[in-house]
Amino acid sequence: MRAIRRFTVRNVLPEALAPLDRLAQNLRWSWHTPTRDLFASLDPELWRRVHGDPVALLGSLSPRRLETLAADQTLIAEVRRLDEDLSTYLAEPRWYQQELTDPDKPDAIAYFSAEYGITAALPQYSGGLGILAGDHLKSASDLGVPIVGVGLLYGAGYFKQSLTRDGWQHETYPLLDPDNLPLNLLREEDGTPARVTLDLPGGRALHAQIWVAQVGRVPLLLLDSNIAENDDQARRVTDRLYGGSADHRLRQELLLGMGGVKAVRTHSRLTGAPAPQVYHCNEGHAGFLSVERVRELVQGEGLSFEEALEAVKAGTVFTTHTPVPAGISRYGTDLVAEYFGGSAEIDGIPLDKVLALGAEDFEGGNPGVFNMAIMGLRSARRANGVAKLHGKVSRGMFHQLWPGFDTTEVPITSITNGVHGPTWLDPAFAELIGSKLAPEQVESGEGFLLAPEQGGLSDAELWQMRATLRKNLVTEARRRVRKSWLDRGASPAELGWTDDVLDPDVLTIGFARRVPTYKRLTLMLSDPERLTRLLTDPERPIQIVVAGKSHPDDEQGVGLIQKLVQFADGAGVRERIVFLPNYDIAMAQTLMPGCDVWLNNPLRPLEASGTSGMKCALNGALNLSILDGWWDEWYDGRNGWAIPTADGVQDQAERDRLEASALYELLEDTVVPRFYDRDADGVPRHWMEMVRHTLATLGPKVQATRMVREYVTTLYTPVARSSRQIAGDGLAGARELAGWKARVRSGWHGVRVDHVESDGVSDVVNVGDEIRVTAYVNLGDLRPEDVQVQVVGGLVDDNDTLSNLRVFPLEHTESYEGGRHAFAGSRVLDATGPFGYTVRVVPDNPMLAAPTELGLAASAEH
Repeated sequence: MRAIRRFTVRNVLPEALAPLDRLAQNLRWSWHTPTRDLFASLDPELWRRVHGDPVALLGSLSPRRLETLAADQTLIAEVRRLDEDLSTYLAEPRWYQQELTDPDKPDAIAYFSAEYGITAALPQYSGGLGILAGDHLKSASDLGVPIVGVGLLYGAGYFKQSLTRDGWQHETYPLLDPDNLPLNLLREEDGTPARVTLDLPGGRALHAQIWVAQVGRVPLLLLDSNIAENDDQARRVTDRLYGGSADHRLRQELLLGMGGVKAVRTHSRLTGAPAPQVYHCNEGHAGFLSVERVRELVQGEGLSFEEALEAVKAGTVFTTHTPVPAGISRYGTDLVAEYFGGSAEIDGIPLDKVLALGAEDFEGGNPGVFNMAIMGLRSARRANGVAKLHGKVSRGMFHQLWPGFDTTEVPITSITNGVHGPTWLDPAFAELIGSKLAPEQVESGEGFLLAPEQGGLSDAELWQMRATLRKNLVTEARRRVRKSWLDRGASPAELGWTDDVLDPDVLTIGFARRVPTYKRLTLMLSDPERLTRLLTDPERPIQIVVAGKSHPDDEQGVGLIQKLVQFADGAGVRERIVFLPNYDIAMAQTLMPGCDVWLNNPLRPLEASGTSGMKCALNGALNLSILDGWWDEWYDGRNGWAIPTADGVQDQAERDRLEASALYELLEDTVVPRFYDRDADGVPRHWMEMVRHTLATLGPKVQATRMVREYVTTLYTPVARSSRQIAGDGLAGARELAGWKARVRSGWHGVRVDHVESDGVSDVVNVGDEIRVTAYVNLGDLRPEDVQVQVVGGLVDDNDTLSNLRVFPLEHTESYEGGRHAFAGSRVLDATGPFGYTVRVVPDNPMLAAPTELGLAASAEH
């Protein structure tokens, strides 16, 4: 028999224990060890059964147990102490309030993401994008940055993964009960749930309620369409993460973007929180937030679409995480037109204007496609990738949007991802570090280089801690392997061998991530016999722990998992290589600290950033990786190893073979010998030198607090400045800029460089010589103040192609009839080598983010 309704009956806590509810509802417990320890002490066995979820724990304690706890004065004192500590954490000034003195810093930032990985108890993530978003919010909370997060509450989250008997991935979607999660409904003043509403085609409506997850100081608003006011189709919009048809995913992204803006407005109205000056679109899924903000200005302030778009752009940051076009959300224009055209057209927002935001209207683009990443770029003041190499890849990927400019000039910068230290540093390791080193010594990394007589940690202490973390991993892996085999249909009688899976004294290599094909899960299997020899070496073996999920629709990815599992099932190697199903935050928090080496072998340069190896580095593990993502910029030869790549090889199978061979050679000749090369005390001194160097140099860099500070200083604050500037005086700046852009675009066809003259260049040119350039340009109907005439110089090759570009502007010197003007300037040559230059004209206005903004440039011709 099935229930027609479900609800959760919560415990009523004794008054003395009442603060436990607030401690459970604020997700700070997910990274605050004393609070987690408190909850674990209430009932250690029950804590394990509820998988470390305080809300579930409190809901499962018996009345008798609560009475006993309420009589424990020592416990009551600890509850009060931690409640006061939380109050202090939430209220005290932090970095943003105390140290950031820039008067232009934003009053609030709205951060939009399709997924958030905060804790395993709130499974609203699939992989790195969600973990990054969760770490962003946690670090913003620690720094006091006034962010409000916006996302969707998925009724089944992402899928739970298990294995079939023959090794295939099996997905299940257990429904989540929001009432039994660390969430609270946002309510109107009369107590009714707050709602946001979107109009749908055919006169239908999509309603959503707003759950609030409190991530330390940061509220995370999660929209939920599973409410009675919706029809069946609308109720299913937030059913699961990244599931369903294109139409289904489009509705999700409409709710995330447009509904998310409405949710922010509702939250501000009901709580008094300041309205954001900055909107951060974390990947293209939330791109429709710009359409909703344009609608507000068109209908509320009387702006035209173009004027409203300028105001919206001025306050928007867009982050791309995708290094390949296939990873971008793209929809048919016909499908998008169903939601923004005909009877569904929004007053003041014509369909063609919406479609133009995501149009692939460039050479090689698909005119029938609406591209969410392009919409994000066209709707943002600033854009960034998530590692230096990824920024470079992104500039090449989106170069077509800025014709006339060099790829290096594409306005996409980069901020390298980071990880939230308190979440990913093992508590036992954190306790050891805290017992010896001051916080500032840890933050700078210098403390890890101190000798024991200077107050630092000894090699023996660090090595013993690494052994403890490895043993914890082995214990947990054995439990998970046994459970996995029971789920696969094995009987307990045939699983005695699982007691000996892995060895706490063997070099342990980890590999865990999502399983798209480019991450090459099975590269390690390229030569099974060679790998087997490494795994089973009688004196110096290795062992490998693998985990990861593949999207159910990715047949290749699912096949890779099955191939790996079948190899790991082999009787000759199954004690040395394991696949652990259902990779999540809880698994990662044991897996990553317990590995000695973290393996990453993507197809370069398709890894945007990657953060799993950062979490390992925090715990003293060494990285063994292709030079891709963050490792490309921070590998220094002493913090791990770089797997050589065969970048020029076009045949994929041959490239995989070559790079796998390089991986095996590194393991055989360098990694394995170094791990097992011990002194008389049993300590691998050379290995520990690398561990110390990693902790000292990578530890400070990989912190998400560093990342969030960079976002605040290089993106959020400049964008807040531009937002205030363009919104001032009744949005006069938006009107002025939109009018100026329209005039420049309409007159650009008349802009050309007629003639260029240069003086000061003799037959022999030396460093220190001065070159003077005069450019005669025709601006047609435009004025000299509408443009900047630039000399673009740099190294030149045999084909006259410029590189290492340097740009300097020329001054307007004279005007002539017919729209002709002279611009001139001089430059001292300060570099040797073959030098060349050209002259170009670009639009110029103080309110532009950069001369590239309009994508217009007129260059001199040969």
